[in-house]
Amino acid sequence: MLRTDIISGALKPRESMSEARMALRFGVSRTPVREAFKRLVDEGFLVAVPQVGTFVAPIDLAAVHDSQFVRETLECRTVVLAAQRIGEADCRRLEAQIDAQAQAVLRQDRAEIFRLDEVFHAEISRIAGHRAVWSMIEGVKAQMDRVRCLSLETPSWSEVILNEHRIIAACVIKHDAKGAEAAMRAHLRTVFATIDTIAKDHADAFDDSRLAHEGP
Repeated sequence: MLRTDIISGALKPRESMSEARMALRFGVSRTPVREAFKRLVDEGFLVAVPQVGTFVAPIDLAAVHDSQFVRETLECRTVVLAAQRIGEADCRRLEAQIDAQAQAVLRQDRAEIFRLDEVFHAEISRIAGHRAVWSMIEGVKAQMDRVRCLSLETPSWSEVILNEHRIIAACVIKHDAKGAEAAMRAHLRTVFATIDTIAKDHADAFDDSRLAHEGP
């Protein structure tokens, strides 16, 4: 839950974290909270500053770059395989997912938009015959997910993502492997291409060298 709250932005970068407060919130003792804090520090979601306290870590741009590299390397390959292997039932599922995304965009349901984005990419891996690829990607993309959640604060951004998903789906359904690869590559670079703007609009959310020495 804490990890999800950090990724979604419910817990803000540089926000002070208290074991006692979190234990009260979740109705547990401080021991499991302390263990969770340690894991989140190891994963780069929290920063423990000696003699100061524990804080939500700012977004790590180096990790964002790494996750972008991994996603592009793996997903551009899986979407080619998906275009080659997709069947009629898969086509219907993909079309239904696009329709569901469109409804979520109309409602501007950010949580559902994010969830369906995940479902779409996982479905491409499933169609390609490599479900485990998405599990691997999930293990490295958390910092990028934090950027994605920030981007969804701009309503027009969700429409951009939806339209890119439509292009990818159309190429996969038509067995256009080359087009699908190009569309996926462009899609995965969309957030990355605007990260400077996102970082400027949310300067406090991103990493600098001060936190490890001074706290927020």
